[in-house]
Amino acid sequence: MNRRAVLSRLARNLTGLGLAASAQVSARQESAYRSPYRLRFRHSVAELKAGFAEAPWDSAQFESAVPAREWYSPRVLHKFGAWGPPARQYPAPPALERRDSAWMQDRVIQTASRWINYPYQHHHIPDWDPPAQWPWHRVATGRNSRGIDCSNLSSFYFNYALGIKLDTAIHAQAERREVRGPGGRGILAIGIVEPASYDELITRFQPADLLYIRNEKGRLDHVILWLGQVGVSPDRTPLILDSTSSGHRDSTGVRIPSGVQIRPFSRSSWYARDFSHAHRIIPGVRQVREGEVAEAEEGGALID
Repeated sequence: MNRRAVLSRLARNLTGLGLAASAQVSARQESAYRSPYRLRFRHSVAELKAGFAEAPWDSAQFESAVPAREWYSPRVLHKFGAWGPPARQYPAPPALERRDSAWMQDRVIQTASRWINYPYQHHHIPDWDPPAQWPWHRVATGRNSRGIDCSNLSSFYFNYALGIKLDTAIHAQAERREVRGPGGRGILAIGIVEPASYDELITRFQPADLLYIRNEKGRLDHVILWLGQVGVSPDRTPLILDSTSSGHRDSTGVRIPSGVQIRPFSRSSWYARDFSHAHRIIPGVRQVREGEVAEAEEGGALID
């Protein structure tokens, strides 16, 4: 039996189960972990959530342009496989032209924090929750569930917060120097923060910078969100937010669960040791120029 026939048969078996699974967005895998870290925004949370009560931000069913009723259909299975439906292009937030950089930084971080405790899964959107029989990229989190990986997460929160959609494959995202502006319009140039000493870097980074990390083989492997003064640590260690299956310990010595969490950027951490470069996106929002640039790509999708 060829691949197309196998996928078609599997899809017929899954379609009836998928919609029920998508409704199970309760925290079935959320951890009992209690973080010692907190977020202290420079703007009210109500102000940072401007527009989120309206469509398409107001429901998880709009995370993709693929209608939610089709998320577990044979078509989605065949086209996107284990990654599930791709993220939609979100509009620019209302009155963005009147917002300052600190508001945009806070909004990105507040938006990213919405998915704290979500498991680590190789999905394009966080609330895609396939049934157990759906194809799965195995991760340490265990079994199919809602969840998201590092570069899909960074793409998603910039998209959701500011309408800036990044590539989802880690290498493509890290190598970009221009992306489409808010709402998918115009060209936004990305600023770069080059490697330096730990002490210099933590003074140069700004809230909502994206930091790219290499693995032990020297390949770009991970992306994290710099929290800066928005992140508050009992021991004053700088903080980041990311989704990872790797183990880290917090300021109390407790192991931080896998998935989306706030983690320390300590001098001895993998993050600091194997830092490659950082992207600074926020300043480019006020300097978007006319023109076209390649649309962000969805890494991992089985598009044919």
